[in-house]
Amino acid sequence: MRFFVLSIVLIFPVLDVLATMRFARWTGIPTMAWLLASAIAGTLLLRHERAAFRTRALAALRGDQPLQRGLLDSGRKVLAAVLLIIPGIVSDLMALALLMLPVNLGTSFAPQTAGLRRGYVRRDPLDGDYRRID
Repeated sequence: MRFFVLSIVLIFPVLDVLATMRFARWTGIPTMAWLLASAIAGTLLLRHERAAFRTRALAALRGDQPLQRGLLDSGRKVLAAVLLIIPGIVSDLMALALLMLPVNLGTSFAPQTAGLRRGYVRRDPLDGDYRRID
C-alpha cells in the first residue's frame, strides 16, 4: 500500500506536466508561460493570505468573527496557493475548484461569535450623576 501511494505521489507531477504541455500545444501558448503565470498567481495568493490571516485571527480574538470559519477559509486558500505553485494544469484546475467552493458564506446556521455583536455599544457600568457632599 505504501508503494502504491508513493507511486501516485511521484507520477502525478509528471503526468500533470505532460498534460500541461499537451494543453499548451493545443492552445498555442508556450508551456513556460502557463507554468510561470500559475506560479506567480500562487505566490501572490499566498502572500495576500498571510496578511489576511492576521486580520482574521485578530478579529477572532476580539470576538468579531468565529475562529473556525477564518481558519477553514485560510487553510483552503493556502492549499489552493500551493496547488497553483505546483507546475501543471491539472493542479491549477484543482486549485481553482478549491477557491470557488462556497465555504465562507454567512448563513443562518453559521456558528455565532462568543464576543459582542457588531453595533453594540458597551456602556460604563457606573454611568450616572455625581454630586459631592461636604
